[in-house]
Amino acid sequence: MSQTIRHPEILDIARRDGKVTVEYLAEHLGVTLQTIRRDLSDLADAGKLERVHGGAVLPSGTVNIAYEERRRLNSESKTAMAKACAAMIPEDCAIFLNIGTSTEALATELLHHRNLLVVTNNMNVANILTHNPDCEVIVTGGTLRQSDGGLTGDITTDVIRKFKFDIGIIGCSAIDPDGDILDFDLREVGVSQTILNQSRRKMLIADHTKFKRKAPARIGSLADIDVFFTDAPLPPALKDACTRWHTDIDVSTVAPDQA
Repeated sequence: MSQTIRHPEILDIARRDGKVTVEYLAEHLGVTLQTIRRDLSDLADAGKLERVHGGAVLPSGTVNIAYEERRRLNSESKTAMAKACAAMIPEDCAIFLNIGTSTEALATELLHHRNLLVVTNNMNVANILTHNPDCEVIVTGGTLRQSDGGLTGDITTDVIRKFKFDIGIIGCSAIDPDGDILDFDLREVGVSQTILNQSRRKMLIADHTKFKRKAPARIGSLADIDVFFTDAPLPPALKDACTRWHTDIDVSTVAPDQA
């Protein structure tokens, strides 16, 4: 079966089921696993699918992809970015970690830091850091988003305003070509904006897939960020803009996911 026939059928299955897996497609279409991996990568590069562990999902526009899928998506890259970010976080400081699977990866890399005060609106971050006896954890409170353990709303922002953080670290759902940082939930956007306002040093951690996605609500711009941790080089125009904005870019690359 030729690629011109496979690709439309793969997209039809993705629209029907919301997700496709490498193993199912290889068996269904009678081709090798490697052929399907190439097909999914081609469709992802064309913006028609988003790669996840073991397969692909439809690209998002106004609704975020499921939390468990986000956790598996580019997990090795998230670990590499988290290690790079953790290396820039000194001991004996106060930081904020917000909602996101990348910030959860960062929390894991902070398990051996000493004398940290971590404020978070991410229940998963709080649970991870309970294993660090030298870390004081404060959970903001707020409305619990059961899909991913995030806390948002007025209570959350009111608590954040009581602090001044040495470092605030946020994630996001998408980044526009002009450098705008985007998300899906307006309440979460308000929380992220408050974190940045209350932080002396501002960091963003987001992998390259965020450049291929769209989201409707604006958090701010890369111009507002001191250090941006990602896993692939930025487009030249945006890289030049970050230079003008004095936004440092830290790129952590890993071997491509073969799943």
